[in-house]
Amino acid sequence: MKRDEGTDRLEIAGKRFASRLLIGTGGYSSFAEMEACHLASGAEIATLAVGRHDLKAQAADNVLKHIDRSRITLLPNTAGAYTAGEAVRLARLAREALGTEWVKLEVLGNPTTLWPDVAETLEACRILVREGFVVLPYTTDDLVVAKRLEDEGAAAVMPLGSMIGSGLGVLNPVTLGLIIQAAKVPVIVDAGVGQASDAALAMELGADGVLLNSAVALCQDPLSMAQAMGLAVRAGRLSFLSGRIAKKTYATPSSPGAGLQG
Repeated sequence: MKRDEGTDRLEIAGKRFASRLLIGTGGYSSFAEMEACHLASGAEIATLAVGRHDLKAQAADNVLKHIDRSRITLLPNTAGAYTAGEAVRLARLAREALGTEWVKLEVLGNPTTLWPDVAETLEACRILVREGFVVLPYTTDDLVVAKRLEDEGAAAVMPLGSMIGSGLGVLNPVTLGLIIQAAKVPVIVDAGVGQASDAALAMELGADGVLLNSAVALCQDPLSMAQAMGLAVRAGRLSFLSGRIAKKTYATPSSPGAGLQG
């Protein structure tokens, strides 16, 4: 049966998206390059670190002027927060400045690894959900933490594939698979993607989406990589939905008996 990609949508908090790729806004050589990559990727959600941009800058220097919000849903990011209080403050600032209650919650615990502080993340999630935010928390690939975030009202959970910006890809497919199987909200693999095959693998595990930034912004040909990532996410999704063959420890001929003489 041929699958209709037009009906297979990513749904978060009642909002539906044709693309399952989420993309960042940092690290590009120019805003023009960023715009071109967003378009080439097909992404419909873009993250924005509110603490790292002057949202009141003049048009040429204002990142918001280079994001087509008629096509792209803006997902403010609390990047740079190391406590629940800092993250909540950034989320409130983003809601006031950008007019959205959507937020990618990021509370870090270590400046070297940029590893999430799960205790502070849970606390911030609890507060923000209570205040009416649509919270998408960045977290570790830990099933228990993911379920607790879901229980706190997270609209999606975003476990890391590997460390932010590392390009190491999906290091723990088994633990990610456990989260995907158990979650009742979308699971978006966030961080560590280095090449298109990493994004495809995350989707083949059954993830609902992939969020990436450095893999496109910092590669040698960002525009081509943006296209590759969009295609990889689509291919990985179709592969997952198609249902892979079972793994075996022995060979099975694809044409039994072919070439045998009677």
